[in-house]
Amino acid sequence: MSYYEHLFFDYDLNDTGSGSGSGDLAGDLQEPCDVEQVMTADLQQVFLPVVYTLIFILGITGNGLVVIVLGCQRRSKCSLTDRYRLHLSAADLLFVLALPFWAVDSALANWRFGAATCIGVHVIYTVNLYGSVLILAFISLDRYLAVVRATYTNTGGLRQLLAHRLVYVGAWLPAGLLAVPDLVFARTQEGGEGATLCQRFYPADNAPIWVAVFRLQLVVVGLVIPGLVLLVCYCVIVTRLTRGPLGGQRQKRRAVRTTIALVLCFFVCWLPYGVGISVDALLRLEVLPRGCTLEAVLGVWLVVAEPMAFAHCCLNPLLYAFLGAGFKSSARRALTLSRASSLKILPRRRPGVSTTTESESSSLHSS
Repeated sequence: MSYYEHLFFDYDLNDTGSGSGSGDLAGDLQEPCDVEQVMTADLQQVFLPVVYTLIFILGITGNGLVVIVLGCQRRSKCSLTDRYRLHLSAADLLFVLALPFWAVDSALANWRFGAATCIGVHVIYTVNLYGSVLILAFISLDRYLAVVRATYTNTGGLRQLLAHRLVYVGAWLPAGLLAVPDLVFARTQEGGEGATLCQRFYPADNAPIWVAVFRLQLVVVGLVIPGLVLLVCYCVIVTRLTRGPLGGQRQKRRAVRTTIALVLCFFVCWLPYGVGISVDALLRLEVLPRGCTLEAVLGVWLVVAEPMAFAHCCLNPLLYAFLGAGFKSSARRALTLSRASSLKILPRRRPGVSTTTESESSSLHSS
């Protein structure tokens, strides 16, 4: 994780022997490069708070609407796709709740919310960040089973197992375990000029290694694993949907475009950040040679790339819920009818409908 760390910590940790912790900004730390010329106060204290606030507003609105709409349905009416939508929106909703704290911290360059809140925000942030991207992998697996393996006899049971059981073991449990380091290392500490820092503080003697390991962990679990699952599953799906002529099959073409948008959106949002923290980890492990220009450019890169990655939680409701005709109908009724009426939003699906070409496309598109 980086949160606010990359603004100061990444460059204050370089060559010092400070015994006060890996994130200490005390005056005895030596700056190897004049990073401040690039990492201006406006970039730190204006750009990030504004972007975090925008992501917070959009994320609360979109994901909150999904949770409300799906929460108004009867349990028996909730399809497997709806279950994944609810998981994803809940993770994204809780994730964006941490952003106002980081926005204020960035604007003031001072943590004002106390030690307990510091730990809690880190844990919420980590659990739901990892939970969100791992749930995306489960959604792609479900779409693969619904479209490519729809005619197999055990597909329905496997989809039920994924949605009702394995999503907790494969997404939420790993996300929770990956938040354990926050309980161990996250805390508040006095920094330079009397400011209070809220971040992970590692043992000073091997702090660069700790940071590099957690950087690479984020790349592997947050980008590589879900990215590969999305890429493989959706490439197979597109191949299936494009088998034969697409002429006249409007819904099929729409499903293909949606699939491509899902993959592109994920990698456009996450790849720049993954590249940045990978380079940062390699610098800390001394695999790459350090240099003032590289460190300065990397610092700015991370400041810009991190909000891009976080913005994916705002796009998830659009890509995975709002594009589906069934969800739009449900949303309209949930917002205009009483709760009693909203409990009967979605009609019961017809048995076997997922085996047809048209329903394969609509099933994919609704996710």
